[in-house]
Amino acid sequence: MILIGIGAGIGAVIRYMITMAGKKWAQTFPVATLIINTVGAFIAGVLATAMLPATWSLILLTGFCGGFTTFSTYMTDTLVLFREHRWLSGCLYYLGTAILGVLAVLIGAFVTRMMS
Repeated sequence: MILIGIGAGIGAVIRYMITMAGKKWAQTFPVATLIINTVGAFIAGVLATAMLPATWSLILLTGFCGGFTTFSTYMTDTLVLFREHRWLSGCLYYLGTAILGVLAVLIGAFVTRMMS
């Protein structure tokens, strides 16, 4: 449990750093969260397909990816875009994140299979 918490903490700190950089780069669209969740989905696809020992899978997939990715921020960002009446941006962000996430996890799994 402690190792899962350490993995989650590391993931959360990296997510925070990317979020702060993203706010400087793109102030009107949640690019950082889109990137974080897409990269996290790719990493999850790699880890879920790799033949890792159960302990490492828990630390990296449950811990790191759980701390790195953020469903709640994804939903909040979508709500903010809708609340600001930015309907097209909100729909594109919501659907784009979901589609990119599914594609990223599939690509991660594919890459892992090809490498083994």
